[in-house]
Amino acid sequence: MNVPEMIAIPAAQVAVGSPESHLDTVAAAQHYPRTWFEDETPQHTITLPAFEIDRTPVTNSMFAEFVTMTGHVSAAERRGYALVYGPDYWTTMDGISWRHPHPDLDAVTDRPHHPVVHLDHTDATTYAIWAGKRLPSEAEWEYAAHGPQWRPWPWGPSWDSARANTAEHWAGQPIHDLATWKAWWRTHYAEHGPAPATTEVGAFTDGSSPFGLVDMAGNVSEWTASAYLLYDRHRRYDPSYHAVADHGHITVRGGGWKSFRWQTRTSERIACSPDYSGPDLGFRCARDLPETTANVLSLIR
Repeated sequence: MNVPEMIAIPAAQVAVGSPESHLDTVAAAQHYPRTWFEDETPQHTITLPAFEIDRTPVTNSMFAEFVTMTGHVSAAERRGYALVYGPDYWTTMDGISWRHPHPDLDAVTDRPHHPVVHLDHTDATTYAIWAGKRLPSEAEWEYAAHGPQWRPWPWGPSWDSARANTAEHWAGQPIHDLATWKAWWRTHYAEHGPAPATTEVGAFTDGSSPFGLVDMAGNVSEWTASAYLLYDRHRRYDPSYHAVADHGHITVRGGGWKSFRWQTRTSERIACSPDYSGPDLGFRCARDLPETTANVLSLIR
């Protein structure tokens, strides 16, 4: 079976979410209000048992093997269309799916080692079960991204556009506001159309997490297994967060190839309907470790 290498993550008490001081820094550095990031607070400590997680996102060739063996038809293929980002905003395009993320692209032939995209939560979960795995929880994903000590990006405390596949990588300049992003996007779209600007998994090895996982920031954002819930039910967040919490949305993590730097932080949270799919959303898998293996891991770490 063509599956990613898996990395063993030791049990730990780990901080999840952002410190209040970090959100102050984010708010001062870009155009979105602080309330847009409040759902990352309060930072809290949880205990996680040991687990394994894929070193890379699932690729087109890996998903193709699953489809060949099972006959799985993705939600976008059944619909006959998918969401793409047009010249100015989201739109639908007929014939787009994981296999054909652009009318002139065959994902398996042309991009076998790029992360698979245009899959909804059921598609990703079905693959994970077939592979003998599961999707990681939101907390597992964050712990694997920043390591035992919290930090805003997998590689450390400071942003570096050379370490992740994001809009700033493609633009060749910092992007701090929506107007600059739109200017870059219009130029990018004029040349590439709706084709996802993904790269081969692991192309940005300098952006690895402390555990050696790649693409935990940028390339594609990733489905988790966790329902989107607020960290403190008694805290007043932006009304949009209260509107989606406890209503069946799933947490997505990591940011993708068209994201700002702030959307690729280890604590950034996005709530998506489970039937959503898009050109910058993929996934990786996790699985529980046998108790004996987990115990040995705790001793050697």
